[in-house]
Amino acid sequence: MLLWINGPFGGGKTQTAHEIRRRLPGSVVCDPEHAGFGLRRMLPPELREARARKPLIDDFQDLVSWRRGVVEVLDLALTRHDGVVVVPMTVTDSGYFAETVGRLRELGHDVHHFTLLAERETVLRRLRERGLGQVLRYVSGRGGGPRRESWAVRRLDHCLERLAEPEFAEHLWTDRTTVPKTADRIAVLAGLTLEPNTEGALRTRMRQARVGIRHIRFD
Repeated sequence: MLLWINGPFGGGKTQTAHEIRRRLPGSVVCDPEHAGFGLRRMLPPELREARARKPLIDDFQDLVSWRRGVVEVLDLALTRHDGVVVVPMTVTDSGYFAETVGRLRELGHDVHHFTLLAERETVLRRLRERGLGQVLRYVSGRGGGPRRESWAVRRLDHCLERLAEPEFAEHLWTDRTTVPKTADRIAVLAGLTLEPNTEGALRTRMRQARVGIRHIRFD
């Protein structure tokens, strides 16, 4: 089984995916963003989106190699791995959605798709809370500083509008719930049983902070 967790940037996809992995024995998180950033790193620095005046590509999802590669790798993971595969990835383009999620279904895999939604102000607050990563990038000299987050902000309205469409259901609103409860809801809808969440609030915040730090992009 594959759980594809969609949603706007800053919508909680990665935290939810890792919460499911933590409480579902045998499950794994496969993040297609790794492939996208890897492809982007193949370009000379002056042609990369963050530094180029006229970027060669604005979104790695526009690369056919990314879409085909994601399907190939996830097909392999689903075929060879016994447990559930969890994929946190924003996809708003109908064609790209068909080429990834749709194609995996055509290959015969049991794919459950969920979109995490929230009010615009909620997502903006979450993006601001991710600002630590932007500061670290700036201090390290390897990124463009806090302006790097502007890419996600620029695309926010588009994401929220597109992902609210019926084709991107199942929709789960996350404004007034926690990551563990969102994971619980996904599990119920997918017919899965998660281990009980026995963490206290402080430990949960610390673990989620570690997840966030591990996913800071330095380029």
